[in-house]
Amino acid sequence: MAVTLLDGLVYARAQAHHSANYRSVVVHGTARLVSDPADKRRALDALIDKAAPGRAADSRPPTSRELAQTAVLAVALDEVSVKARAGDPVDEQADLALPYWAGVVPMRTVADPPQSAAGVTRAVPTYFTTSEISLANGPADR
Repeated sequence: MAVTLLDGLVYARAQAHHSANYRSVVVHGTARLVSDPADKRRALDALIDKAAPGRAADSRPPTSRELAQTAVLAVALDEVSVKARAGDPVDEQADLALPYWAGVVPMRTVADPPQSAAGVTRAVPTYFTTSEISLANGPADR
């Protein structure tokens, strides 16, 4: 499994030194199916709460049928590779005096304001209006 988040496009004075700021992780392993219903519920609650802290307790848990229709996989983190690049372009010393712009165009994923579904009469929960999506935040947002 591999996941990469793009944090910025890096523009150097020389085209050969253009790059990207990113965070990446690769996990090697054999996934196993989580079959115990209690373990599946804990994993799904943790996933939901990661996206919006408190949401698992503030929503209906899955029925037995829904739980049976949902696969949860577990992978031991025995072999993991993490790689990241951050910072300004790395220009050649001779290029520093060139009249070209160099720098970083930061990239980030942001959530727009919540939009209630038709028929919802309850106010938007505060965990949607006071928290940000944790996985999307780049280094500049921390």
